[in-house]
Amino acid sequence: MLDKLESIKIRWQGLEERLSDPELVKDMKQFMAVNKEYKDLKVIVDAYHSYRDVLSNIDYNKELLQTEKDEEMRDMAKGELDGLKQQQATLEEEIKVLLIPKDPEDEKDIIIEIRAGTGGDEAGIFVGDLYRMYLKYCESNNFKVELLKANESTSGGYKEVSFTVSGDDTYGIFKYESGVHRVQRVPVTESQGRVHTSAVSVAVLPEADEVDVVINPADLRIDTYRASGAGGQHVNKTESAVRLTHVPTGVVAECQDGRSQHKNKEAAMKMLRSRMYEAKLKVHNDAIASRRKTLVSTGDRSAKIRTYNYPQGRVTDHRINLTLYHLDAIINGDLQEILEKLRIAENAELLKEGGLA
Repeated sequence: MLDKLESIKIRWQGLEERLSDPELVKDMKQFMAVNKEYKDLKVIVDAYHSYRDVLSNIDYNKELLQTEKDEEMRDMAKGELDGLKQQQATLEEEIKVLLIPKDPEDEKDIIIEIRAGTGGDEAGIFVGDLYRMYLKYCESNNFKVELLKANESTSGGYKEVSFTVSGDDTYGIFKYESGVHRVQRVPVTESQGRVHTSAVSVAVLPEADEVDVVINPADLRIDTYRASGAGGQHVNKTESAVRLTHVPTGVVAECQDGRSQHKNKEAAMKMLRSRMYEAKLKVHNDAIASRRKTLVSTGDRSAKIRTYNYPQGRVTDHRINLTLYHLDAIINGDLQEILEKLRIAENAELLKEGGLA
């Protein structure tokens, strides 16, 4: 590991020299790429310096124990040595995680789509519950949210809802949410008090840039129509809603939440590009998932990933066999513990793959 850390330090020093080159500043795109890599590697280099200092102090105290005759000094050295060995173990685990190759997708902003599945009106109501859950989590983490589409159901919920989330590492945080979410509870319409099971699908798409997916305008069919549902006086009066169809692939995206056709077209294009990019990404993720024991973040929409059981007040994530008994807090946006444990589980898999475990 020390050899690997030393090579990273040499790379980091080379980047530091490049950043002082006036020629680099002339190419702003290249400058930003070099600066980003420099900052990313600095975290590892700082940890390496701390680790090397701890190893040096361990060697010093070991040598002191071999040569020192004074018992008081020997006791001090032993006490320091115990603490230093604990620091060594902690730093080694931290460095192992830092050495995991970072997925470049993790930094992307995202589009989240939530759709009602089996369960009728109750599934639609749960779409609304999950939507509010994500909104509250985003609010507590200062993520920016923008609604793209909300297709309301007659029961007060949604048939589907889609929205963008912008912030630091949003795809890296939310990618674990893709899949089928089940809810078990007594519906408001149930007179017998029986528990029903309904399902909702969540798709988390990394937002694709124009360089990620190039779309030929000639391949697009553009349809405009009148928006439906809640949204103010402009609804049903102008054809502001936009539906884009990529004819060669059949991929469709639509947006009706914006008040202008131009804004809706822009949002629909963003969604279309991300859906086409996701198809490419899925092939990559499926290949990775075939080598792993769990499906922590494959993005497989058909996988049942989590159950919210209201009578028992529990939430179970089936991928890592995690059960928590504070459903009320979770459904009100307290997702941090679940997301953190999923990240740890995936890191453990990546460490094994990289031979670092």
